Amino acid sequence: MPKSKRNRAVTLSKTKRKGREHKESIVNTIRQAAENYNSAYVFSFENMRNLKFKEFREQLKSSSRFFLGSNKVMQVALGRSVSDEVRPGIRKVSKLLQGDAGLLFTDLSKEEVERLFNAYEEYDFARTGSTVTEQVELKEGPLEQFTHEMEPFLRKQGMPVRLNKGVVELVSDFIVCEEGKPLSPEASRILRLLGIKMATFRLLFICRWSPEDFELYIDRPDESDVESA
Repeated sequence: MPKSKRNRAVTLSKTKRKGREHKESIVNTIRQAAENYNSAYVFSFENMRNLKFKEFREQLKSSSRFFLGSNKVMQVALGRSVSDEVRPGIRKVSKLLQGDAGLLFTDLSKEEVERLFNAYEEYDFARTGSTVTEQVELKEGPLEQFTHEMEPFLRKQGMPVRLNKGVVELVSDFIVCEEGKPLSPEASRILRLLGIKMATFRLLFICRWSPEDFELYIDRPDESDVESA
């Protein structure tokens, strides 16, 4: 009778620890990119959509390399002081890798990169918890865009509805969401049903570095500190 694998002992000392190796691999890849490309950018993002970002990244694949992940790992890769920076002046880029930020290395001209980023916007449905950008209110009366089968679901989302001769009807005015407030799960579902896209995925520049110069695109409290670093 074959031995059961269920109770087989596992020696923990023999399991692979990939965390450190993975980080070292990323650091080396970023350092190689810093050597290979003409310029580097730090960018922030709003309403990140992974699929849309992947599509944008593919557009620039032949001329550029994007990095998203641990800011600390990216900072270590670039260097945080004069003594350990991988290219002269690139420590200033490292200092601005904070919060929701990414790193771009590219051979494209400054004008072309700015044109591509400024022209890129993707509209999508807002997610639960995001800040509402505009109030949406439905007026009392028939909601002919919804089939009668949807009436119970709409009621579960808090909408004051009923069936009137097979037509979904709103029995009173109903505010789906209010500007400036967090979007509730129920409101998020209703907006999807209404086809209202309230989130805009966009990428915003923070700074640009090249061997010749360094440029800040936005004002930051520590701007003078970055420039003099």
